[in-house]
Amino acid sequence: MTVVGIDDTDSRKLGMCTTYVAAEIADRLRQDGAETVSRLLLVRLNPAVEYKTRGNAALAIHTDFEPDLAYALARERLESLAETTDERTNPGLVVAAHDPDDDRAPDDVTRFAHGAIRDHLEIADAETLIDRHGYRSWHAGDGRGRIGALAAIGAWDALAEWTYEYISYREPDRWGTPREVDHESVFAAADWGYPDVWDTVDRGEDETVCVPHTPGPILHGIRGDDPDAVRAVADRIESEPVAASQLFVTNQGTDVHLQKGAISTVDDGRAYCLEGQVASDPDTRRGGHVFVDLVSPAADDPADDDSSDRLTCAAFEPTKRFRDRVRALRVGDRLTACGEVSDGTLKLEKFAVRDLVRTERVTPTCPDCGRTMKSAGRNQGYRCRACKTERAEKTTRDLERDLEIGWYEVPPCARRHIAKPLVRGGFDAPTHPER
Repeated sequence: MTVVGIDDTDSRKLGMCTTYVAAEIADRLRQDGAETVSRLLLVRLNPAVEYKTRGNAALAIHTDFEPDLAYALARERLESLAETTDERTNPGLVVAAHDPDDDRAPDDVTRFAHGAIRDHLEIADAETLIDRHGYRSWHAGDGRGRIGALAAIGAWDALAEWTYEYISYREPDRWGTPREVDHESVFAAADWGYPDVWDTVDRGEDETVCVPHTPGPILHGIRGDDPDAVRAVADRIESEPVAASQLFVTNQGTDVHLQKGAISTVDDGRAYCLEGQVASDPDTRRGGHVFVDLVSPAADDPADDDSSDRLTCAAFEPTKRFRDRVRALRVGDRLTACGEVSDGTLKLEKFAVRDLVRTERVTPTCPDCGRTMKSAGRNQGYRCRACKTERAEKTTRDLERDLEIGWYEVPPCARRHIAKPLVRGGFDAPTHPER
């Protein structure tokens, strides 16, 4: 058996798509005598790396084709299809001669795959492993794509959870033109497939999430937990002609990029799941972005905690109605917050409310006239100027909260490929899924 890993063939400006290149290679392998192409893996890597492609996806093809011939064929396809006129496109190819179903990839290669999803790796790290294991490889430009290509080689053994995406491709002469996809049929298909098929549309924004806006070859991509269901949803969509289609096994929708961490030890360019207390009132700033601070859950008074264990969290404007969930937070609420850290700020993908503040301290009202009392002076309590009644301290009032215990998430239109939708289940508290 042979595993072909590829990465970094597309361009933000010029289009192309590495999934399309992988599908082309798989098709050529079948035409040239491969008895089996057992699966194509679509592996989403760390979404926070500086040099990522649009979706930061690497691809692997598992086949029985002879390794040297597979290498030659894949190299020809990459040289033909990769958008190397864009200086940011640096494709890489790695071919390994092993059977992913019977022989585990070397431990250092599986660790490399984990690192590519959660951490930052260098080209030299990939080169060392490629040489150590005698893998065939090719690259253009600086060859950064070899990082993703090698990660795709080790992904099958590195990861335990997989989902599916069924991608339909456009006829080449339509690339770069507006896509002709019937809006109502997409929503009807999404309703039919839900919840096994998810993130097809965003009902709140009336958006067909599965239809990209880039100049590349994809017509639509349908994601879900069941391979038959994603195919069936794709078949229900009315659109321009479909030139080709391919099922991918993928780590999308799994949250595998998240790592446990502490507020005091987070690093930029990585994604975390953190425990904390809300330490500031939510602040809506220019552009509609909402910010709120978290401190360590051990803080006695979160609002007055000025330690280094403090982290600003952000719900940016593209997260749309999720920002209202963040605006509903109050100082003292206990959360689990998930997202990528960039420039010292956590970009929220989801959060779980663990405990809500249910009361607040307020200035007392006069029991005789109902007016709000005034401060009688520092540490002297409160007094009604009209009735002369006094109270020694503030009183407690029940709060009505717009949040409940449980998980909240960004809507489908703002979800990262690798982030796990709440509808998939498996969370440790009640969920409030977005559709």
